[in-house]
Amino acid sequence: MNLRDKLRSLLVRLYARRVEGHLDHAQVPKHIGVIMDGNRRWAKAAGSTTVHGHRAGAEKIEEFLGWCSETDVEVVTLWLLSTDNFDRPQEELVPLLGIIEDVVRTLATDGRWRVHHVGTLDLLPAGMQRTLKEAEESTAGIDGIVVNVAIGYGGRQEIADAVRSMLLEASDKGTSLEKLADTVDVETIGRHLYTGAQPDPDLVIRTSGEQRLSGFMLWQTAHSEYYFCEVFWPAFRKVDFLRALRDYAARHRRYGG
Repeated sequence: MNLRDKLRSLLVRLYARRVEGHLDHAQVPKHIGVIMDGNRRWAKAAGSTTVHGHRAGAEKIEEFLGWCSETDVEVVTLWLLSTDNFDRPQEELVPLLGIIEDVVRTLATDGRWRVHHVGTLDLLPAGMQRTLKEAEESTAGIDGIVVNVAIGYGGRQEIADAVRSMLLEASDKGTSLEKLADTVDVETIGRHLYTGAQPDPDLVIRTSGEQRLSGFMLWQTAHSEYYFCEVFWPAFRKVDFLRALRDYAARHRRYGG
């Protein structure tokens, strides 16, 4: 690292401390959703491979969760693999699945996080299904941040699965379709979502400069605040995270009112 880069790094750290010092922890979002975008573009800009980009993105996750634990965040949802990602070439998809499985194992053995899978389990390889189940079971008693790992996740698919779950539950109870139609409401469907027992995201962060949700938590983000960051996910810094929190704290949430 040359002198110019050292000075830039020092200034960024000093700025981050200043932002953190003025952060009101009472205004920190309790649930943050993260669309971790830009791994491939980061790798391309660095003259490296797509797999290297995905690995760099995976390595950023624990650092990010550490920042969240310092600022009293209670739930984090990480979008690791969408249902659309299964359309990627096998030479990219297979290594990516392996990297994601390693992420889940690392989170489970860390000892600080309570891991919860959100997504369609049946879409995933049998080995990853076992890894996810073991991660949930082994971390169930941990009193730390709930980390939702969105793997094989699609927002429309989640709503379809929630409706299917609601119908099957009604069938098991012998409830007629007419009675169900009379009683179904937003809360009923909400209980059957992958995150049914959790608060909705207060803040959704998307990196890489893209300004769209791409189907991320379509139901739960009805009243969420969004923060779009230009930096690619592997290069996401603590100062970028603190800026997102500062921006969130400055907004007046109306919840549709």
